[in-house]
This record gives sequence, structure tokens and C-alpha cells, in this order.
Amino acid sequence: MIIDKLIERIIKCQNHTVVGLDPRLDYVPAYIREAATAQSSGFAEGVAKSFLAYNKELIDSIYDIVPAVKPQIAFYEQYGIEGLKCFQQTCDYAASKGLMVISDVKRGDIGSTAEAYSEAYLGNQEYSFNTDFVTVNPYLGTDSLEPFIKHCSENHKGIFVLVKTSNKSSGELQDLSCNGKSIYEHVADLVVKLGKPYVGSHGYNFVGAVVGATYREEAAKLRNIMQNTYFLVPGYGAQGGTAADVVDCFNEDGLGAIVNSSRGIIAAYKFKEYSGKYSEKDFAEAARAAAIMMRDDINHELSKSNKLAW
Repeated sequence: MIIDKLIERIIKCQNHTVVGLDPRLDYVPAYIREAATAQSSGFAEGVAKSFLAYNKELIDSIYDIVPAVKPQIAFYEQYGIEGLKCFQQTCDYAASKGLMVISDVKRGDIGSTAEAYSEAYLGNQEYSFNTDFVTVNPYLGTDSLEPFIKHCSENHKGIFVLVKTSNKSSGELQDLSCNGKSIYEHVADLVVKLGKPYVGSHGYNFVGAVVGATYREEAAKLRNIMQNTYFLVPGYGAQGGTAADVVDCFNEDGLGAIVNSSRGIIAAYKFKEYSGKYSEKDFAEAARAAAIMMRDDINHELSKSNKLAW
């Protein structure tokens, strides 16, 4: 199962970090942008080429120390077809380096539309995006998730269902009470139900959950509800979540969660901790240093809680 493959990569790297490949133009060093523009016939093509060059250097700097990357499609999609080509090429390059690819697409629809979305990311490899996992929105109910689960089962893929997200306004809907439980708890129950038939050799299934690091109490509650569910944890670093905050996302076996950081790693050379040491041309080295620091930070907190898996 794909979840076993992810866990084995995590154990091999001794690292619970996923690097979010969310490029912005102001993150990309000027020399890369200038070279890409000189080779391009239009603005969108130039942006896409600069993003791809930037992503490739980032991937080259971290592929041996992190288990996975998570490109967020919005940062590519905003540049139209050229951006989508870059997204596809980024996924392909990451996979060629042995990285697991979690495509953050947050798709959610019903019937034939859900089937089509699922086919695009988890379907026939000849024309679908080169993805191991996708994020999905459960708001439309079970029939919005079933096509994704079907493709996961058939094609050895996985999903992460939005359960308790890291954004500040998530509670407006997710925390509402219904039949004595919050909406996010009801979604957690659905995730458990859908994943139950698909438990792998490490005790987890391919129906994962997105649980934000910025809501520690809720994460602890969800960990108790979803014992066999792997968590994708956004919110670490720039959004305010700390290594101590993510500990409750892990089970006693030291597994159960993979923690995302995007700009804190890919744009590390711009942050004060690294700006004095790394120049713009050293952005990939700064990213590697930030990824190592995050790895060690999380491992340290897990060790303090007797949850270190190695």
C-alpha cells in the first residue's frame, strides 16, 4: 500500500517533514527569473520556466533527507496552461528523485465530476499527473470521496481528507456542533469508516486526514478518534505552529503524521535566521539547512514525549 511506502520513506530519512513546493515570483532568485525570461516568449511561460528551475534546485537539495514534497496547485494554476505544465514537470522530477508526491489540490465534487478529478490525479499514469496522494474536500459527502478511494485501491494511491484545517476561520464551520459533536469530529468518523478496509502492514490506511498544527487540543482529540489514520499536518512554522504543537498528531509508535512547511523551507534564504549566511544564489543550501533544522526540531520534541520512532 502507498501508505506503507510513505512510512518506509519517513523511517529511512528519520524525518516527518514534507516540503511544500509553493513557489512565488518573489521567492525565486533574480538570476533564475532573468534566465527564464530570456528563454521565453511570454510572461506566463517565463514564470513557469523560472518556477521549474527553482523547484528542481530545491528538490536536488532535499531529496535525500525528506520523504515527500507537496506542490500546491494554485501557485501553478494561476499562470494557466504554462503553470500546469510546470506543476506536471515538478511532480515528474520529484518522483524521479525518489520523493513521494502529495498534490495539494483540495478537490471535492460528486458523481462523474469527482470521477474525472480523481482520474486526473490518481488514474491512468499515461496521462494523469504523477502523484502519490491528493488532498480532498469532504463537504459534499461520501459520494464526493468514493471515486478517489476507488482509484486509490486500484492504482496504489492515497488521499488526505480535510478534517480540521489550520486557517484562522476554520472553526466557523468545522467547530459547529451537530448531534453532540463538532463537524470536524463527524468528518473524522467518516474518514475512519472509509479507511477501515485498507489498513497496511504498518497499521495505517491510505485514507488520511489534514489536521492543522495550529489547533493542538483538537489534534489530540482527533488522534484518539483516528488511530489508524495518517495525518498531513499544515501550519508549522510561518503559520505559527511549533514542533511541540505537532506532537499530539503522532501515535505512541512515533508515526501517524507528516508535517508540512512551505515558505519556511523553500524561501529560507529570505528569513533572518539564514539571510546573513546564505546569499540569493545559495537558496537551495538554505532550504536544506531549514529542512534539517525542522527535522531535528520535531524529532527532539517527539523524543521528549517518548514518541521517537527510531
